[in-house]
Amino acid sequence: MFEVQRLGQVPYMETWDKQKELVKQIDQENITNQLLLLEHPHTITLGRGSHQDNLLFTGEQYRQRGVDVVEIDRGGDVTYHGPGQLVGYPIFYLGEKNYNAHSYLRDLEEALIHALRYWGIEGGRKEPYTGVWVGDVKIAAIGVKFNRGRKRRGYITSHGFALNVNTDLRYFNMIIPCGIQEYGVTSMEQLLGRKVEMSKVMDEVGLAFEKIFAQNRNSL
Repeated sequence: MFEVQRLGQVPYMETWDKQKELVKQIDQENITNQLLLLEHPHTITLGRGSHQDNLLFTGEQYRQRGVDVVEIDRGGDVTYHGPGQLVGYPIFYLGEKNYNAHSYLRDLEEALIHALRYWGIEGGRKEPYTGVWVGDVKIAAIGVKFNRGRKRRGYITSHGFALNVNTDLRYFNMIIPCGIQEYGVTSMEQLLGRKVEMSKVMDEVGLAFEKIFAQNRNSL
């Protein structure tokens, strides 16, 4: 159904270019669907719905702190990526029917909720927001792009999710994450009181994606 690529820590722009190429290859039916699992150096990304007020420092102040700021083409507002955070980019062909953007976003959330249960973490949703929450704190952010196929009818996804595993949460103090001021963020490490093995998180996320997206095998 899809191939998993574990890429280690990769600069943001490098993986953005890789996503664009994979979208083209999937559109041309040269390769199967791909799930990229990786970490980024300290990076703040601004989606199409971003507001500058959610950046709390100047560009120079971010640079002085070793943080890149990148404007990108996904939906959503400002978010942070960095070491200790599992970033996933599903490059999936959604098919021609019976599978829409809303369903895809809910399946992304469900896959992460399912994976977190391995550690006894009960993730959930919080209306009206996208992402995965534990009570009133967010543990995973989601922001995607739906690329219209040129050769194939339907859409191919890019961008994806960011799950806080052993993330240094202090970096979120540099922004208003996703423009949400009233609620905070958390990580698996903070909830469990210990570091979590990233490779095991990748294992469980991969298994959860297989389980959840198998329900839409006819579309993927």
